[in-house]
Amino acid sequence: MAQGGQGHTDELFQTHIGGSAVLEGVMMRGRNGWAVSVREESGGIYVEERPLPGPEERPAWQKLPIVRGCVSFVESMRISYQALSIAVDHVYEDAPAEPGKAARPHEDNPADPEGPERPHEEAPISPGCTERSGAAVPKDAVPAAREEEPAGKGASPSSSAAPASETAGMFISVCMGLLLGIGLFVALPVAVTNLLMGDLQAHNSLAWNLVEAALRLVALVIYIWCIGRIPDMARVFAYHGAEHQAIHCYEHGLDLTPQNCMRFSRLHVRCGTAFLVMTVIIAIVVNAVAPVGAFADALGATGFVRGAIVFASRLVLLPVVMGISYEVTVRWAGKRPDNPLVRVVLWPGLQMQRLTTRVPDRGMLECAITSLVRVRAQEVRAERAKLEAAQSA
Repeated sequence: MAQGGQGHTDELFQTHIGGSAVLEGVMMRGRNGWAVSVREESGGIYVEERPLPGPEERPAWQKLPIVRGCVSFVESMRISYQALSIAVDHVYEDAPAEPGKAARPHEDNPADPEGPERPHEEAPISPGCTERSGAAVPKDAVPAAREEEPAGKGASPSSSAAPASETAGMFISVCMGLLLGIGLFVALPVAVTNLLMGDLQAHNSLAWNLVEAALRLVALVIYIWCIGRIPDMARVFAYHGAEHQAIHCYEHGLDLTPQNCMRFSRLHVRCGTAFLVMTVIIAIVVNAVAPVGAFADALGATGFVRGAIVFASRLVLLPVVMGISYEVTVRWAGKRPDNPLVRVVLWPGLQMQRLTTRVPDRGMLECAITSLVRVRAQEVRAERAKLEAAQSA
């Protein structure tokens, strides 16, 4: 498949494995655990794995439609925070760099899909035929990586060794990011729409919500475009592209090598960016149906108080919006990537990925492949343990 294409016609299957980019690395997540691979300043790859409760261990209410989307979102945010903490601990080490030598591999041209040659880059990493076969992944085919096993379930050797001040700083950064997101993508669109359209009323609800959604999309595009100009964030976006290409390669049943991954698109139908855009679209319907204007009328609210009620309603309805968006993008569209209606519905999200991804280099693809192989190995071990338990029962 040509780079940048969107075809899925020769996929063998659609995997449930997904992931996200972190600072100088990639996190991949499966049903039974997740793994993050980080490129260190020395040029090596640090890998850390964490377990997750299996689907059978989750309470029934977490599997309900709409609810499962909210649960998945919260868990994804928690895992992303942990993976980012691991990445920060291992990217910027105190090893002195040689004069005139880049600290990170391929840094001269992070968007170059070819990059400099690496001695182990073409070692084939089998995806294990397909998920249907459950074949093991040969561990000796994974690019050499340094790893540490957690001392206990849920423990992190890297994070436990980090000073408390670094952990607190990370937590504060996440909180600031959350507040910035609410301010830019919730409060600001509501305030500007109120200035343009006047108070939200029952008779202008649909038009009001359409304007609000348009402003939210504009704010999102401008924000992503701006942060993409930051060199470190541009590299994160390239690792995001590496994650997608590795998943594509795995779903097509090819050996997981950087060269094979480069054949595929950096866009993916089940990307979180598509989910993000879908929440904006779903919010138009949910907010238009919700009788927010009638509720404000019943309270006799006007001016600032009425605007505050609209803002609060957006936060209250956000779990519903996320839950429906999950059902559309993951449960429905993710299983039908070739459906013409799916292509239309997810087209805006795919186009947004042109901003949130970059063409990765070989070193970035190695990180994505390493995480994917580790997660697939977790799945194989879990399948074998379940089979052995069933045979011994």
